[in-house]
Amino acid sequence: MYSFAQRDDMEVLDEPLYATFLKAFDVERPYREELLSKMESDGDKVVKEIIFAPGEKKYRFCKHMSKQRLPGLPSDLIKKGKHFILIRNPLDILPSFGKVVPPSFLDLGLAELVSIYNDLCQLGKRPPVIDATDLVQNPEATLHSLCEDLGIPFQDSMLRWEAGPKLIDGIWAPWWYKSVHKSTGFSSTRKYPEPFPHSHYDLLEQIPANEKLLAWVGDEILPRESAKVSVFDSVVQGGDSVWEGLRIYRGKIFKLEEHLDRLFDSAKALAFKNVPTREEVKEAIFRTLNRNGMFDNSHIRLSLTRGKKVTSGMSPAFNLYGCTLIVLPEWKPPVYDNTHGVTLVTATTRRNSPNNLDSKIHHNNLLNNILAKIEGNNANADDAIMLDKGWLCFLVKKGRVLTPHSDYCLPGITRATVMDLVVKEGLMLEERRISLSEFHTADEVWTTGTMGELTPVVKIDGREVGDGQVGPVTRRLQNAYKKLTEESGVPIPSYLQN
Repeated sequence: MYSFAQRDDMEVLDEPLYATFLKAFDVERPYREELLSKMESDGDKVVKEIIFAPGEKKYRFCKHMSKQRLPGLPSDLIKKGKHFILIRNPLDILPSFGKVVPPSFLDLGLAELVSIYNDLCQLGKRPPVIDATDLVQNPEATLHSLCEDLGIPFQDSMLRWEAGPKLIDGIWAPWWYKSVHKSTGFSSTRKYPEPFPHSHYDLLEQIPANEKLLAWVGDEILPRESAKVSVFDSVVQGGDSVWEGLRIYRGKIFKLEEHLDRLFDSAKALAFKNVPTREEVKEAIFRTLNRNGMFDNSHIRLSLTRGKKVTSGMSPAFNLYGCTLIVLPEWKPPVYDNTHGVTLVTATTRRNSPNNLDSKIHHNNLLNNILAKIEGNNANADDAIMLDKGWLCFLVKKGRVLTPHSDYCLPGITRATVMDLVVKEGLMLEERRISLSEFHTADEVWTTGTMGELTPVVKIDGREVGDGQVGPVTRRLQNAYKKLTEESGVPIPSYLQN
């Protein structure tokens, strides 16, 4: 509205149908009585005598809220004039709306907005739709395009205005326009969004369905039930994807750079094309965490698929659209009992040989692991050990720490971190081939992983490890690991940072 008000050929009306709406609905507003006493509330008169009344300038700009189009208003409101629709992500609408009054689905007007769009299309008047994000990020190009669609010349004056209240403001401006009164143009003052208020989640679920979790898919943030990939995506067609697990502690992402190194190495090994840049992936992570207000005790499943195919099939030649990035954050403490320990069984399923499928590539082809998980579940164990030349386990025997080579398994980042801690704690570390019986007879055993951190093992195949309790070396390394997570990591840029 302020942009169009700067034109020398334009007069502006701020929500001329607001009083009509308030008269029809018993909604609370701090300015309700004043507004009804000063504005025309007869919708028929507003349309005919105000909106379409003769004007002093060539054009008239009327800002409307979709909810204010009520049944019974003259059809001229839709049939006459030229229309465009400005849309804004509900994740942005709800927090700002809620600062003045508790929002409702009616207040948001999203259903009516769709109805207005459909009605205009049926009349052969398909309106331009402007995304507020595009307007802020590239105002000149967006306004040029909009003016062309409306059949009016663009004016440079539309790009800036003076700060403070305006004569065109409605009575409600002191409540709703505080932020825009500080502005002098379309530039955004915040790089990262503020956390989404938990009190508004139930309303967000209506916009569409959501289960109180926001994820990044492709190039946007979506509610959980809307966060989907195409049935033609490579991860659906053949598990053709790479991934990482990230943990967030006290406002920082632990080992982020190491995980991104492995993600991009895996993507290169699989010959992915049109891969997003490292900075683009980071930005997606930071924005998603800020949207969810997740700054501690949370986990991210970061996936990068080869992308959508033009037709079903396994060949990468069908991938013409570039990769699909997925950032799935969850409030998730370690998934295992790291206080009392877990039980393991030996799976009959063996790890893939690197001659068949190299585990140095952190790929999404996880059926081999899932089969072992099924065996663990069927044995009522917490997890399963997969044999062959390496798994992410450590054992302690007579004060020495041993771990298998990682020839057949992923060389884990948590594993490498713990190996470094073993050395820093002054313990003896040996990496070699280890038999299953050595684990059965060990004094202590633990597993490592981003999801579970450092997890004590108290029983393997029904045999107690040591005395069946979490051992002192395990506790010592758990404490060292915890301290490391508190002291290191990549800080999450906050929405409070300009």
